[in-house]
Amino acid sequence: MKNLHVFFPKRLLSFLALGLLFLSSCSESPTKFFEITILNTNTIKDFASPVLAQRLDAEAKEFPNIPSSKKKGDEAVNSIKLNTQFLEQSLEKIKKVSASGDDQKEIQKLAVDLYEYVIPVYKNEYLAYAKLCDTKGDQSAKEEIIKNIDTKYGPTFMQKHDALMAKGKAYAEKHNIQVSWGE
Repeated sequence: MKNLHVFFPKRLLSFLALGLLFLSSCSESPTKFFEITILNTNTIKDFASPVLAQRLDAEAKEFPNIPSSKKKGDEAVNSIKLNTQFLEQSLEKIKKVSASGDDQKEIQKLAVDLYEYVIPVYKNEYLAYAKLCDTKGDQSAKEEIIKNIDTKYGPTFMQKHDALMAKGKAYAEKHNIQVSWGE
């Protein structure tokens, strides 16, 4: 009976050690965490900028003497829908990534906040703009939508994006992750 008491704590400690090892192995590497939370923001770097508006407008552009440029009439809308779908998938990955430590938790929070800020704009304002592009809608109406996006969402987007990038740069440096920041 005395041996049972000694054996039980050793077994419990072994089980706890294995459990801790398993849980720590489930964490993403710093590089993987960086890829999920920061690197994917490249897809939204043109948010609230003329670049995105021009790209969407170009999606619907046809050229009279180039038959291969004939459009179906849903190219810009499909582009926004696919982009939105990618953003939603990225947001789910960010929410599911295991964040350990204060820096990872803060980066995760900033990334979730950024994605939750831009996705509704893609679903509403940018989708309305894309529909106007596809239907060759009124240019002044298109310009008004883009101006409203820039005015209403641009400054806050830049604050959120810059805050995430600042934390991302510090995180990459701390973990020796080689990144080209495009500067």
